[in-house]
Amino acid sequence: MAPFKRCMRAKPGALAGWVGMAIPAACLFDLDGLLLDTEPLHARAWKAAAEHFGCNLLPEQFLQLRGRRRSDCAAQVIHWIGDQGLPQPSREALLAVRQPIAEALLIHAKPTAGAMALIARCEALAIPMALATSSSKDAVALKAEPHPWLKRISTRVHGDDPELTAGKPEPDVFLLAAARLAVDPQDCWAFEDSPAGAQAALAAGCQVYVVPPDHLNGQMRSDAYPGITLFLDSLEQIKF
Repeated sequence: MAPFKRCMRAKPGALAGWVGMAIPAACLFDLDGLLLDTEPLHARAWKAAAEHFGCNLLPEQFLQLRGRRRSDCAAQVIHWIGDQGLPQPSREALLAVRQPIAEALLIHAKPTAGAMALIARCEALAIPMALATSSSKDAVALKAEPHPWLKRISTRVHGDDPELTAGKPEPDVFLLAAARLAVDPQDCWAFEDSPAGAQAALAAGCQVYVVPPDHLNGQMRSDAYPGITLFLDSLEQIKF
């Protein structure tokens, strides 16, 4: 077999599954909604917490929460509660309702299509990997415990990482992940599912592949992910 060449960029608009050439210098992975199918579970938890304080959230609002740190999501939900003319709870009060619901749900999250195979393929090809997630270290431990295959990704940046100065959509999480791998972020492929995460990876200079929610049509997808051209139906399309 001919040796693989590390590639920097795929053709704009091409799907990685059909690029059929080199491999990236490193892969940076989101967790929630990208490797684990947690986003519907997060949405249920935020919905229940908001309803506890009399607020009904709309489907498009859940997309805005997707990919962001818990504290940032809580601040946004509290803002929406106030927008409906309701008394705004403290962040602690909101999370006291939300967290037990989320934790009970998230332990049942399943891998997304192609996630396990892609991580194994990266390991087999010695492609450096890092987890670039908005979830806290404790939350990742909870969700990852039923999934030992995630241990293959040993380099991690969590949402509560002491070196992280800002969460998604700011680029810090991807910049820090690339730095810990000693790789230029422009030579990395970043895999995301959320608008906030996609913007963060794009701002970091990565080549960004997005697996968007199924319910978004072409125009909705373009509106939600400005500047993104590489969309995937699932991680199964990635072929090194």
